[in-house]
Amino acid sequence: MKLRQPTDFLILEALEDKGRNVATNLAAHTGKSRKNINTRLPVLEDYGLVEKIGPAERSGLYEITSMGKAALVYQDQYDEVDDFEELIEGPSAGDIDVEAESDAQAAFVRGEDDDVEGDLEADDE
Repeated sequence: MKLRQPTDFLILEALEDKGRNVATNLAAHTGKSRKNINTRLPVLEDYGLVEKIGPAERSGLYEITSMGKAALVYQDQYDEVDDFEELIEGPSAGDIDVEAESDAQAAFVRGEDDDVEGDLEADDE
């Protein structure tokens, strides 16, 4: 995953702050050209960071995905890690060097829910 800084993160931030949007509005929110935004949106979609949504096939309406939100959480680590995609997707079973708090935060942003109901039941006992 090769993100273009700061443009790609500005697009993700605009989608998170303003909600689903089209390239023209994203250009206004980011200060980048519409052509630049139109070039980057399909790339971000291929990476799974944004999703093109209806109502029409060619509507150009995009929204940020849970993985895109995770990318924003780890934005400051983009230049420091070898595999940013692996970082935002979360650790695999063999990874030991990952901080638990960061994992929990990224999992929350990705929409992965711990067994909160099970925790509540244990408290009732």
